[in-house]
Amino acid sequence: MDGICDLDRLLKEMRPVLAQGEFVFCTVPDGDLRPWLDLDPLGTFREEEGLTLILPMAVAQANGLSGSAALSLITLTVHSALEAVGLTAAIATALARDGISANVVAAYHHDHVFVPAADGERALAALEALAA
Repeated sequence: MDGICDLDRLLKEMRPVLAQGEFVFCTVPDGDLRPWLDLDPLGTFREEEGLTLILPMAVAQANGLSGSAALSLITLTVHSALEAVGLTAAIATALARDGISANVVAAYHHDHVFVPAADGERALAALEALAA
């Protein structure tokens, strides 16, 4: 199934869902990825400075990893195409209007928005309003 490219349709059908729990972005020295996969990260990304892991906060703490401030995760359940134009901008703009920072991770099927944990419910409401 191909993802959706039409921005109006993406916004109408995005159905944001707030995940349970808190998450953090951590960085570890780049190298062998296998030991870190045992932590079952939500995502990883290699940068020149190191390997970024996106982990549940409890997993990071249990393994002695420091990371970002606590984040909430909102998943847009619409199947967005990677080549869709404007979705990230629309989301970021809607959240910025409410003073909420956003880190968007685009995966193959869905976009995932990490926001400060204290703003999770407000961010969800802002995205639901955008979809309405």
